[in-house]
Amino acid sequence: MTSILAGLLDFLIFFVIAIALVALYLGVYTVATMHNEFALIRQNVISASTALGFSLVGFALPLGSAIVHAQGIPDLLVWGLVALAVQIVVYWLVRIVMPNLSQRIAAGEMAAALFLGAASLSAGIINAASMTF
Repeated sequence: MTSILAGLLDFLIFFVIAIALVALYLGVYTVATMHNEFALIRQNVISASTALGFSLVGFALPLGSAIVHAQGIPDLLVWGLVALAVQIVVYWLVRIVMPNLSQRIAAGEMAAALFLGAASLSAGIINAASMTF
């Protein structure tokens, strides 16, 4: 019974840290982009929710990998922050290819949103697979 409770405590600690990292990610990502995702989503701009949603999954995949491989809380925090940084870099790289990315997403253009989302998801998959510490 003690080992079950210890496992439950570990789960809760890692889960709460992961949720905090997701909240941090959403905050940093929405500040780093040139458009206000949440305002656009409240206005039912599907392109904004698509791009942000895929980006969130692109962050969650390596975060999940970090949880699986982490030897402790410091590992989880460091690799969670690496996953966050990768997603921010992906956004800025896509902006190089598509300088008017944010304006296109704000205008509801799905092609731009799907391209950013696919880039974010692809980076997240590669990032997760690379976490073999």
